[in-house]
Amino acid sequence: MITGTTLGESPSKNNSDAKFQISMKYRLSNKPVFDNIYCFITYTQKSFWDIYRDSSPFDDINFNPGLGLIKPYMNKKGRLGYYSLIIEHESNGKDSLASRSWNFVSFNWSAELNRKLLIEAKSVIPFGSTLDNPDLFKYIGYGDLGFTYIFKPRRLYAKIILKKGASRDWKGSVETQLFFRPSETSNLYLMLQGFHGYGENLLEYNKQVSKMRIGVVIKPNFMNFF
Repeated sequence: MITGTTLGESPSKNNSDAKFQISMKYRLSNKPVFDNIYCFITYTQKSFWDIYRDSSPFDDINFNPGLGLIKPYMNKKGRLGYYSLIIEHESNGKDSLASRSWNFVSFNWSAELNRKLLIEAKSVIPFGSTLDNPDLFKYIGYGDLGFTYIFKPRRLYAKIILKKGASRDWKGSVETQLFFRPSETSNLYLMLQGFHGYGENLLEYNKQVSKMRIGVVIKPNFMNFF
């Protein structure tokens, strides 16, 4: 749960909001499907909440369920990583002109390059109809690349996620995150998040935004697959 305002503007109830996200990943069986490959489900619900406006309406809510296969591995240096293949759906639950939805297959890879640096890469292949938002990929592209740098293990780290839109001019987004864990006996982190670009939410994917928000995150440790 984080809250903040638009960069470069004086904070007001019209340009400030809260961002609320719930994400989960659950392994369906302790036994691998085959060759150390496991089946799992994922679900993310991301909400953009105008809590400072009268009646505090939700501006947009994005729903993202998925079903996939994951293969954890350990390289020769004893560092963890994984590959995964997921069938996903994402929509905002609205109809008519406000409807946004698409289906896609995502290929994911993550690895520890060393004790300080982690890398994540994701590519997507859409399928089915995208009539509600045919130019979506001009703004969000077909994947993303993320880097995590650990300043202090399980205490302080930073992450950046890069996306490039599928257009000649610059579209896409840059999201930066700074995490600090105040207590070693808790999995609660303080987080400062910056976002600049397109596609932060589905409803306004073609609108450029620049936001800075701060709040709290409850999450597991790195490379916790399920």
